[in-house]
Amino acid sequence: MATNETSGISRRGLLAAAGALAAVPLVGTAYAQTETPSAPPASGVAAGDIPHRMLGSLEVSAVGLGVQNMSRTYQTTIPTRSQMHDIIRAAHDRGVTFFDAAEAYGPWEVERILGEAIEGFRDDIVIATKFGWNIDQETGGRLPGYNSRPDHIKVVVDNMLKRLNTDRIDLIYQHRVDPEVPIEDVAGAIKDLMAEGKVLNWGMCEMGLNTLRRAHAEQPLAAVQSEYSMLWRGPEDEVLATCEELGIGFVPWSPLGVGFMTGAIDENTRFAEGDIRGAEGRFSPDNLPNNLQLVEIARDWAERKQAAPGQIALAWLMAQRPWIVPIPGTTQMAHMIENVGATSVEFTADELDELNAAVAAIEVQGLRLPEPVLAMSGTEAPLP
Repeated sequence: MATNETSGISRRGLLAAAGALAAVPLVGTAYAQTETPSAPPASGVAAGDIPHRMLGSLEVSAVGLGVQNMSRTYQTTIPTRSQMHDIIRAAHDRGVTFFDAAEAYGPWEVERILGEAIEGFRDDIVIATKFGWNIDQETGGRLPGYNSRPDHIKVVVDNMLKRLNTDRIDLIYQHRVDPEVPIEDVAGAIKDLMAEGKVLNWGMCEMGLNTLRRAHAEQPLAAVQSEYSMLWRGPEDEVLATCEELGIGFVPWSPLGVGFMTGAIDENTRFAEGDIRGAEGRFSPDNLPNNLQLVEIARDWAERKQAAPGQIALAWLMAQRPWIVPIPGTTQMAHMIENVGATSVEFTADELDELNAAVAAIEVQGLRLPEPVLAMSGTEAPLP
């Protein structure tokens, strides 16, 4: 949670937080901890009236809902379970069909919350979840490193199905590449699970591009999930082009820049102990003034479009490619409704050129994540 207190995060705390973030991408949680931005949210999206997009051959709503923080928020508060059920159900009522979870979120607890909430409309939605961290399947305890061994994946999926109260997972991702398991072996396990009807589509997160190509050659992927926002535009270098070439959809996590693009953070913001943003260079006192230029761009466009800054950030993402589907997360109903409203924000070709130029002109200062977490992205799997 953002505060005006000085951050004090020890090396042990940093490494613990880094591991937690890698396992649990924090999408929009800063926003979930703050007041609603002052700009009026865009209107025009009636309940149940959201455009759809394709992730490979998988059809989903143009904006999804990341449920990863519904069992905890920055280690400082625990959301009320019934309220989280209400948000998931209200998102469905408003036309959201894409819900993103992971075994590591909790661990396990977020999958349970999602499974409880969707009773009665499971067949109307797409469930995405993730495997890949080394989690004891008896206790739920986190063990060191990764585990994408085929036999482990199959046990994980069986347990996921129980927690999610379903007989199939619509989209399953490898959460991070296991540097000790060939991706061909992982794809083989996915093929087996597909043959059994337990998994319908698969994808990868924050992987190396050679591994992505190898995986896709073994079993075509529906989606890649990586961080992408106005604040972090790294996928524009190579990842998006590779996805376009291969016909793979793209799902940005942290599409609001961990709450930054909502205007929830200013140059005086300091972060509470345990909030990993306090260890991220892009949020340091030295770098915030420069990076806040992006928020000013979003605010200017929010005035032009009668929207909220966060809606501009989400609409900008969707405008980059027709197969990009952001999954903002929140633990507050008003913020979920505002995020869904981003689907009503549209840009003309000239407006998009203008906005793209303004965003590209800002060189973001500071690393997007602590170095121990950055090391977990872009990993290439070993050869068979």
